[in-house]
Amino acid sequence: MQNIPSVDLRDFLSDDPKRKQKFVNEIGKAYEDIGFVALKGHFLDDRLVDELYGEVRNFFSLPLEIKEKYEIPGIGGQRGYVSFGKEHAKGRKEGDLKEFWHFGQYVGENSKYKSEYPDNVEVAELPNFNRVGKEAYQMLEKTGVYVLRALALFLGLDEYYFDNYVKEGNSILRPIHYPPITSEPENAVRAAAHGDINLITLLMGAQGRGLQVQNHNGEWIDAIAEPDELVINVGDMLSRHTNNRLKSTIHQVVNPPRELWGTSRYSIPFFMHPVSDMPLNCLENCIDEDHPKLYEDITAGEFLHERLVDLGLIKK
Repeated sequence: MQNIPSVDLRDFLSDDPKRKQKFVNEIGKAYEDIGFVALKGHFLDDRLVDELYGEVRNFFSLPLEIKEKYEIPGIGGQRGYVSFGKEHAKGRKEGDLKEFWHFGQYVGENSKYKSEYPDNVEVAELPNFNRVGKEAYQMLEKTGVYVLRALALFLGLDEYYFDNYVKEGNSILRPIHYPPITSEPENAVRAAAHGDINLITLLMGAQGRGLQVQNHNGEWIDAIAEPDELVINVGDMLSRHTNNRLKSTIHQVVNPPRELWGTSRYSIPFFMHPVSDMPLNCLENCIDEDHPKLYEDITAGEFLHERLVDLGLIKK
């Protein structure tokens, strides 16, 4: 049962204006209504997906003392390893039941953002881990660029409005491991209810139950994708920029039924961020008498800092 709308990027990429417009209408309406879609026709092929999952499993299977070598102090978890229970949802004290890794943006030596982004962390024990991570990062980023082009058209903007904001953007690829649950969790879930910080999130690994999204009636709906689909949702930055026309939907990853406690779960979200100096001011064409301006002006960098403090990843 597909509980969130399914769209096909090949419609947008076709030379047929009707198919392209169909995609723009479908994804725009879905993001106005629930903020999530399942996307076929993206740029990740089966070989890359299989390789990435293999490398991710290999990394999380390493002994804890080796993984902890790659936990870098002082950078708010932006690169490398973040150990079990470190991150919590905004407003919660309990750490989520997960450990994860961060691949970040790849910029040239002459980039103005070179000094802003920490270097990616190389895993010596797994020679292919970083190569495969970089390839997946770039294919997900490419997919995200086209999704944002469709949304720009839906919003009445130039098709390439977002391109320069996401080029060299502060995007993050986050392979997550939810380890087997060994005892009754006290108030903790694999990922507590939250909205994402960024523009859009592209998620691999939403096959099977676990991920749930909240509809406008407050009901939790299972978001289950087909194996060849990415789940893509609106983040708080894009919601804010569109004066809440496109919805950043609250979602969570619930604990499995007790009979599945002994199993690991892996998911790999790509958090698409703009460059830090992008203004997130509400778009003029999303403000009118019926929709007054909801948010103060802020840059993407300022907003990200506020949220990382909320999540407990950096101190004030």
